[in-house]
Amino acid sequence: MSSQTDRLERLITEESGGCCEADIEDRLDSLRSYQSAAPADADTDLSALKTLGNDTRYAIVRLLTAADRELCVCEINPVVDVSDSAISHALSDLYDAGLVTRRKDGTWRYYEATDRAEALLAALDETRGDR
Repeated sequence: MSSQTDRLERLITEESGGCCEADIEDRLDSLRSYQSAAPADADTDLSALKTLGNDTRYAIVRLLTAADRELCVCEINPVVDVSDSAISHALSDLYDAGLVTRRKDGTWRYYEATDRAEALLAALDETRGDR
């Protein structure tokens, strides 16, 4: 037994009253199958979650979701209390993570929350306070 599986062996022994190497291998195989059930594009998920983990980006996505329409950068700037460059950088990060769409109309840039952003915020709202 390796030191990595010592605690697992103790757990299985406590649960079932005994443990052998085959029991440990069976449990590890079962656990590995859970791990392989993770989506192949987990990087996309992690990127979206990391991107939302910033106050400015989170505030922008909340604003766009609440507006339920496209907003011009000039509408976002006065509401989100950070510099113009911070807004621009945050919007770029949100776009790269697939959480907002953007459209240029002449000199104006418009942004809108994606369905994915709305679903992530809805999941957070639905589970807030639940333990």
